[in-house]
Amino acid sequence: MEQKIHQGRNVKRFREMLGIKQETLAFDLGKEWNQKKISMLEQKDVIEDDLLNQISNSLKIPVEAFQNFDEQQSINIISNTFHDTQGLINYNPTFNNNPIDKLIQLHDEKIALYERMLKEKDEMMSRLEKLIAK
Repeated sequence: MEQKIHQGRNVKRFREMLGIKQETLAFDLGKEWNQKKISMLEQKDVIEDDLLNQISNSLKIPVEAFQNFDEQQSINIISNTFHDTQGLINYNPTFNNNPIDKLIQLHDEKIALYERMLKEKDEMMSRLEKLIAK
């Protein structure tokens, strides 16, 4: 079963990774845009090419990133390549200067950090449960 790329969700992901608010993107796209329209845009599976080009120019991200980025595929790659021993990540991919590679690297680092935080939370909860049981 082929999974479809959700372009609107990709716009949202990259916008958030860059720390750009919906209002800022709306301002960059022109006076007919507002936060609510950006929110609706980010829910669309497919975005028109000319609009995708405008967003690409505004966020300084290649159009192909919105058209091809598949988070589930990235998660599968991460889960098959990361070997976390003693809380250290010993997988060091080599990235070139391609903006898509940099974004994927940032995404991978965030997932690894999130996974470590979840593990630490689980360990803390376990310790607290043992303390409460005493």
